[in-house]
Amino acid sequence: MNIVANELKTRGVGVFDDALKHNDEAIITVRGKSKYVAVSLERYNHLRECELETALLEVKAEIKAGKGKVMGANEHLAQL
Repeated sequence: MNIVANELKTRGVGVFDDALKHNDEAIITVRGKSKYVAVSLERYNHLRECELETALLEVKAEIKAGKGKVMGANEHLAQL
């Protein structure tokens, strides 16, 4: 669903309740161009969790491929 920025100005944040009632996301357009995406906090948290899980899997794959290095905290701090 698209929300025109001017509609957001006139109706306030209630426009999000209507937009997200039946959609996972709402695209906010400014001067005819898609500029922002609004999602519920629940959806945002789910997407963030997926992003972090993907990052963890990538790191595990790098370690398995021998690209990682195990070191203690002091060694790590010395490298910084």
